[in-house]
Amino acid sequence: MSHFPAHPDRRPVVVAGASSGIGAATALALAALGHPVALGARRIEACAELAAKVNANGGTAVAYPLDTASTDSVAEFTAAVSADLGDVEALVCSAAVLQPGKLVETDSEQFAREVDVNVVGVHRLVRALVPGMVERRRGDVVLVSSDCADQVRPLMSSYATTKWGIEGFARSLRLETEGTGVRVGVVRPGPTMTGMGMDWNADDTTMVLEGWSKLGFTRSGHFMKPDVVADVIATMVRMPRGSMLPLVEVQPEISLEES
Repeated sequence: MSHFPAHPDRRPVVVAGASSGIGAATALALAALGHPVALGARRIEACAELAAKVNANGGTAVAYPLDTASTDSVAEFTAAVSADLGDVEALVCSAAVLQPGKLVETDSEQFAREVDVNVVGVHRLVRALVPGMVERRRGDVVLVSSDCADQVRPLMSSYATTKWGIEGFARSLRLETEGTGVRVGVVRPGPTMTGMGMDWNADDTTMVLEGWSKLGFTRSGHFMKPDVVADVIATMVRMPRGSMLPLVEVQPEISLEES
């Protein structure tokens, strides 16, 4: 006989960073599986459009502004979501910022900004939502990391630092919530076609891709679609009770060789 209670039929999910890329794809994937989803990002217009799409297709979605760098914003967002959808059963953290450059040439304010959004922002959301999960003895937290945490790419060192930090954060949270019914997982995507980096200038983009190429980081020949990573996240959230996926890395398949 299982020592774990069954998942409730209705499991509201918060997706932070839902305006584009992996976050948006994850919101759509979970909504299609019947989860009420709460979409949060600074670009509220994009989240609102996505929520309207979900609702038009028979799902349930709400959208509110969310700036993970602001404790007040996180508090307002989580309060509004709880009022609309009830107790949050799962949290997916995909919000992040990334500015390329060498560490010795990156000003400390920019470095601190990435740490604040990418790491402290996750703590703000966890602090707001996970105590309720512990009290109810069920919940899922999925943090979106990057293979940069394990294989640091040149000119993205500040980003890699934050993602390494996220994985340490996740391991600590997992240990501290053992036996509470809260599961903590990390998804570590490789190169993925998202909105991140689309605001770079041409020189920065060229600099980064050339730096990657020298070390073989572009050998797959393509970037994955965010839907692929979203499907993995949905699987992590929906694992049967008594099991969990603490770390999943997703990489693009190397292009087929010509015969």
